Order: sequence, then structure tokens, then C-alpha cells
Amino acid sequence: MASLRDIKSRINSTKKTSQITKAMQMVSASKLNRAELNAKSFVPYMEKIQEVVASIALGSRGASHPMLVSRPINKTGYLVITSDRGLAGAYNSNIIRQAWQSIQKRHKSTDEYVVIAIGRVASNFFKKMGSNVVQEITGLPDQPSFADIKEITSKSVGLFQDGTIDELYLYYSHYVNTIQHEVHAKKLLPLTDIESEKKLISYEFEPNEEEILEVLLPQYAESLIYGALLDGKASEHASRMTAMKNATDNASELINSLTLHYNRARQAAITQEITEIVGGAAALE
Repeated sequence: MASLRDIKSRINSTKKTSQITKAMQMVSASKLNRAELNAKSFVPYMEKIQEVVASIALGSRGASHPMLVSRPINKTGYLVITSDRGLAGAYNSNIIRQAWQSIQKRHKSTDEYVVIAIGRVASNFFKKMGSNVVQEITGLPDQPSFADIKEITSKSVGLFQDGTIDELYLYYSHYVNTIQHEVHAKKLLPLTDIESEKKLISYEFEPNEEEILEVLLPQYAESLIYGALLDGKASEHASRMTAMKNATDNASELINSLTLHYNRARQAAITQEITEIVGGAAALE
């Protein structure tokens, strides 16, 4: 049975842990507000560029481009977005699990695919599993700008354009609300499923559609990656906030339980001392 000193020491250490998790919860809540705003602010741009691309690609004349055409699959690329740190509940594990299951289902050899990792967790996992991680980026800020990932997005799209890979899949966590996040798997390239929910608008182009697509389609693919990263950051902060809140609540419950146990043990020790004193006094009579 633990002594009173041991129980008291455990109560104090749990209280300190609770203070840390509470502080981390508040920090994540603050970051979540900004991340959610960034993700929502990027949506109008995404919708507009998708509308323009769809109008050009699906218009009456139907301009063509290599990024819009499927080709025989010799090698597949997987762009996986995770965080650099843990303590975010199941945020990282859910993304990696779905990506890894898809890779195992589609491929029998590591020569058939490559991995592009955003986040230290994804990079470490796929390297450990023996996958070919051709590109990686770590240490991104909590509120990343497009300039922070411009290089890796350009290289990712470039791998498809130069024929190194024949298709590119994107795995990230979509932010629904504070407690709900969904892992999304999206076929990023080729852009064979471009659609616009809005009525296509007729544009006049200068110079011509093909030359515009040559510039616009890589930017569109890169913006899809950036949008997924903003979405993933919001999910990460929400997951970490929820995880730290649960940790704080569990610590409070443990403190209450230990305090009750401490009081009972203390009362038992006092009763034992009184009993010994009374017994000793009775023996002297």
C-alpha cells in the first residue's frame, strides 16, 4: 500500500501535468481560430480558379493539356500531409493508416510508388517502412503561407509533368468542426475530374486556351495542395486542443481520486494512532 507521502507526491505531479495540458489546450485553441479562418478564406479563391479551369477545359472548344489526360500507370506518387509533432490524438495515425493501406492494396513493390511527405511524422513512418521518400518538408509554421511550400508543390507537380510519376494522390485530414475531422484521399493528378457546380461562364481568352492552361493548371494543382495543407492545419490544432482537453479532464479525475484515497489513508492513520494511544493508556492503568 502506498504511503501518504507517495500519494501526496503523485497528486502534486498530476497537478503540474494538468497545468501543462491546460496551457497547451489554450494555445491550440488560439491557433485553431486563425487556422480555421485561413482555411475558410482560401475557399473563394479555390472555387474561382476551379470555375475558370473548368470553363476552359470543358468549354465548347474543349482545350487539351497533358495534365488533363490519363496515361498508362507505371509509377504512382503519394503526397501525405501530417504534423511534425504528436500529442494530437489520432490525427496523424488516421492519415498514415489510410495512406499505407491504400499503398499496400495497390502496389506489390516499393519500385511502383514514391512518397512526398509534408510533416515529420509521415516522413519518419514511410522511411521506416522502406518506402522511397523523394521529397519531404518539415518545420512548417502553424500558419503557413504559400511561399513556405512553393518549392515542394512545384516539385510535386513537376514529377508528373516530366513523367517520373503517372498519377498523384493526396492524403490529408479535412476539417469539419472542432470535434469532427475526416481523412480525405484525393486523386490530384491527372486532373480528370474537374467540375464546376456553378454554370460555366464563357470567357474570351488571350492568347489561346492551351497557352493559358499551360500556366494555369500547374498553379491550380499547387493551390489544391496548399488548400489541403490549410485544411490539415486546422484539423491538427483542433485534434491537439481536444486531446489536451481530455488529458486535463483525466488529470482532474485522477487528482480527485487520489485526494479521496489520501484523505481516507490519512484518516485511517489518525484513527490508528488514537487507537494505539488509548490502548497504551489503558495498559498503564
